[in-house]
Amino acid sequence: MVQSRLRVTSPKPEEILIIEDHPDMIDILKKELTRHHYHVRVAAEGETGLSEAQRRPPDLIILDLMLPGLSGWEVCRLLRKNLKTKAIPLLILTALGEEANRILGLESGADDYLPKPVSLRELIARIKALLRRKRMAAEQKPGGAYRAGALVIDTERHEIRMAGRLIRLTRTEFGLLKFLAQNPGKVFKRDELITTLWGENQFVEEHNLDVHIHSIRQHLEPDPSHPQFILTVRGIGYKFRPPEETG
Repeated sequence: MVQSRLRVTSPKPEEILIIEDHPDMIDILKKELTRHHYHVRVAAEGETGLSEAQRRPPDLIILDLMLPGLSGWEVCRLLRKNLKTKAIPLLILTALGEEANRILGLESGADDYLPKPVSLRELIARIKALLRRKRMAAEQKPGGAYRAGALVIDTERHEIRMAGRLIRLTRTEFGLLKFLAQNPGKVFKRDELITTLWGENQFVEEHNLDVHIHSIRQHLEPDPSHPQFILTVRGIGYKFRPPEETG
């Protein structure tokens, strides 16, 4: 009797590209990421990092801002302009910890921003959250139901349910919530949301957007005065945090 053997293949490890020029920091990051079973690539210059990301797009990029040659700011901008790299989760890790730099980093297209020195536990937690959001976005199917934790957005029926409860929103509010939920964790400036919802040639005051956000929170949030899902990012705009990440 011939016994057949099933070959069990391990899932391919997620790949992280580190763009950093300090050898000690590179060593620390490589050891910690490898310990958590990530495959790590390293580029010590901005130009090299940009080239590596375009040659073989990683699952996530950790970017320092103070790099020799092409600065991290410019790398971030160019990554977001390129079709192959524009959707890659990008975490800025830098000694520039001032609020103005953090806001500028997020406005430049970064998905997250951590100042050095960094807690490795927090760094890994942030990386896991960014990769989880990427997987969630990849699982969404156009024209069907978008799921984000307990939130379900059915684009065919034009229905929204939170933990099974039907939520009634206007068409504009439906479109706004759907757009934010399709991009979990990503920070959008107010003018970006206005352009997405109303188009480039329409004059809409930011206050109108804020009113719609307020209305969605009234329907969606357990405590609208302390929102858990649609979060205000001071000085920038809004982002969506999936219900499963709240607590």
